[in-house]
Amino acid sequence: MATSAPADASTDLTTDVLIVGAGPSGLMLAVCLARLGVDAIVVDGKSGPTRESRALVVQARSMELYDQLGLVDRVLAQRSPATRLIPGVGRRELGRVDLALAGRDVTPHPEITVFEQSANERLLIGALGELGREVRWGHRLERLLIEPGETGSGQGEPGEQGRPAASALATLSTGDDGHAVTVRARYCVGADGSRSTVRRELEIPFDGATNAFTFTLADAIGMRGLESQAINVRVTERHIMLGFGMGGDRARLIGVVRDDDLGADGEASEDESRAVFRREFGVEYDESAWFTTYRLHHRLAARFREGPCFLVGDAAHIHSPVGGQGMNTGLQDAHNLACAFADVLVDGMPESRLERYEAERRPVGKTLVETTDRLFGLVTSDSRRARFVRSRVIPTVGPAAVRLIPRLVGLPRAFGFVSQTRIRYRLPDVAGATAPARDDGLLGIRLPWTGSNSEPLRSMRWQVHGYGVPERAVRRIAGELGVDGHAFAVDPHGRLRRDRVYLVRRDGFIVAEVPSPGTGAALAAARARLVGA
Repeated sequence: MATSAPADASTDLTTDVLIVGAGPSGLMLAVCLARLGVDAIVVDGKSGPTRESRALVVQARSMELYDQLGLVDRVLAQRSPATRLIPGVGRRELGRVDLALAGRDVTPHPEITVFEQSANERLLIGALGELGREVRWGHRLERLLIEPGETGSGQGEPGEQGRPAASALATLSTGDDGHAVTVRARYCVGADGSRSTVRRELEIPFDGATNAFTFTLADAIGMRGLESQAINVRVTERHIMLGFGMGGDRARLIGVVRDDDLGADGEASEDESRAVFRREFGVEYDESAWFTTYRLHHRLAARFREGPCFLVGDAAHIHSPVGGQGMNTGLQDAHNLACAFADVLVDGMPESRLERYEAERRPVGKTLVETTDRLFGLVTSDSRRARFVRSRVIPTVGPAAVRLIPRLVGLPRAFGFVSQTRIRYRLPDVAGATAPARDDGLLGIRLPWTGSNSEPLRSMRWQVHGYGVPERAVRRIAGELGVDGHAFAVDPHGRLRRDRVYLVRRDGFIVAEVPSPGTGAALAAARARLVGA
């Protein structure tokens, strides 16, 4: 059980990075920074980690991050894998989609992993402790100020000797007789959820909408009527249910509550929710470990950065649970930002390197909010047309659609979107350097998995990869760039070419291609990426 860190004799602390919030995003950031040798303090106003969890699913890309941190075996030992997607109408299945088959050539972790938020937090808190750091529980942010530097405008431009032109000054309340702690940080990160104090203090708008319906969530024990180790999606004319197997006879059940399902007090009780599950879907359970109701919001921060301050996770974007994307997007926000911090604070890249965080991650959050908003709006709509589709069209064409749509869309392609392995970052042009003669569309994407190239990524260092390229050429180009070089066999899937090497960032994304033997403009462009140009 995690406990509060002992109070310092001094009430004034300094650090390179102050992380406000010890949920999955804040803890991922803290663990990555500890691995990368960056000084950081993580604080949270709660007395300890959460016990109940709305987030449940860990997607393949997040599993790859856990692999990079040496934690994936711990997840695999505790998780419940979901190997199938089973859509249905009422009590009837429409077919089954093999998720593992869809991702078998994409990632070493092709299943959807059911590993709830509280388990993710415990995992990361344990890893943080092993790295000699801990969470300062019971430290609530009360005030946040941006202090301009001597030479800058306060918006994060580099000052003298590469220092930022602004820093963050945070006042924290420990709850002990009003005792306050002040933290002066070179950077501050708001990982403090949808009601983020950091975002409020920075006066960053958080625009969006709230879904009209109430949703119920039950961690059901003794569940009957749904397949375990599967993602179950059921609809009827007026209802929808999502069921996630959690191992054994346990399942997470999420339902939509219509007005006529509410109790006399206008609230959605567990008894009414269970009655809907039983009547509409034939799903029952003995008891629940947790039951709650909530409204869904779709919101996106207008900015992910304000001077030396950044937003990650739910502080930056919130959306519906469709596709199980929320916690995963936050984990990847944190990983991306941690690698950028290390480039600046450890490797000495210019402050402009940090501009890539918002440029890369806000479009991901924007697409996710817009996509899940539209999709959930269609699924939950109570219009006459939507009810007709759910009650008449889906039962008729559903079985054929389950068979045909994966073939038409392509299972690996669909898996790539859901698993977040298809994310692409738009890279800025490099001044004074020309792009390779042929662009294969690999710049800005996560390094494709070949079956043998995951291990070098665990160093979390910049590196050069060659696939079918002579090892001496790979080593020479890596030496020219001053990074590690790794030579592999030919990519069995043909995605990585044999006539060039690839410059890979700490986070596993390809940012430059250098045709072998590696001279001229392409080498200059790769070198420019390395110095943060």
